[in-house]
Amino acid sequence: MKELELKYGCNPNQKPSRIYMADGGDLPITVLNGKPGYINFLDAFNGWQLVSELKKASGLPAATSFKHVSPAGAAVGLPLTDTLAKIYWVDDLGELSPLACAYARARGADRMSSFGDFISLSDVCDADTARLIKREVSDGVIAPGYTDEALGILKAKKNGNYNVIQIDADYVPEPLEHKDVFGITFEQGRNELKIDDEFFANIVTDNKELTDQAKIDLAISMITLKYTQSNSVCYVKDGQAIGIGAGQQSRIHCTRLAGTKADNWWLRQSPQVMNLPFVDGIRRADRDNAIDLYIGEDYMDVLADGAWENIFKEKPEVFTREAKREWLDKMENVALGSDAFFPFGDNIERAHKSGVKYVAQPGGSVRDDHVIAACNKYGMVMSFTGLRLFHH
Repeated sequence: MKELELKYGCNPNQKPSRIYMADGGDLPITVLNGKPGYINFLDAFNGWQLVSELKKASGLPAATSFKHVSPAGAAVGLPLTDTLAKIYWVDDLGELSPLACAYARARGADRMSSFGDFISLSDVCDADTARLIKREVSDGVIAPGYTDEALGILKAKKNGNYNVIQIDADYVPEPLEHKDVFGITFEQGRNELKIDDEFFANIVTDNKELTDQAKIDLAISMITLKYTQSNSVCYVKDGQAIGIGAGQQSRIHCTRLAGTKADNWWLRQSPQVMNLPFVDGIRRADRDNAIDLYIGEDYMDVLADGAWENIFKEKPEVFTREAKREWLDKMENVALGSDAFFPFGDNIERAHKSGVKYVAQPGGSVRDDHVIAACNKYGMVMSFTGLRLFHH
């Protein structure tokens, strides 16, 4: 297949629309089911690059959950704890394959943002992963292959209209890439930067103890940022992104946004949230929305008389700011990556509130000394990579 006509572009009024190979060659993908659209393919191709690099860096199966050309979550296939299985709503599925664990983590970190996602998988999609996908609200999936059982499960999703794309894992794009804006063609070399252990060798803080797990988590953060709309910041813990702040004009706003998401991920694991008495039969999306409101500043939206009765069997106690802070203070050993330098120490101050111990950023700000001093104040380990990772 040399080209694929699409229904429309980013918006219904943008026609015609298609994907094709400029050199006249065959597309490296096959649509096995459904009719993916323009944004679906943008998410799919960015996500595929991300998970391919995550697998190369970690040696583990990887998955990402994309929305509007930025990842809502990304993870490698480490086993789930009982707590994570419960907050990701997969505790009823039994033991999951490594690939299914990767997607459960990628989807579960920020379920609000992952609603209606496009999924990318580094490995052949197995039945465990397909069963997990089938129960979630999602637009489609791209993978290098599918088992017969997995393909059958996915083809039954969305009344047979779920988008399933197979990509040639051996496909290598041209070294130059192009993009048209306002009728003008931009050309640049592809960002083929390899991110591995050596990427974090230049440690500039007093504390230089970078653990093996921290190196993996920092690599996940930086690879995730490589395919996240800039400015961007990514918090990672134990093999998965737990907070991604994308597309902000200010670095501190990236750090705050991603930090709030990381905090929410941790708050969902608190006994007060884990034991919320939901009414029987509540929909998964309604449950996610209720938790998001309950742990936020608008908690009365779900606790007010006349509202809580539709969500809970009994009215929960308010999760006070003091109780939340006490629980958040237990979060530790979080890794933080930034796609460009931190211009002020306020980013480190905010990161500290979310348990950050390891930081990777390019460095090069005129205030690097202030940022280093802020890290030293909290005993953090910070690496200067010397390389920016903007993505637009």
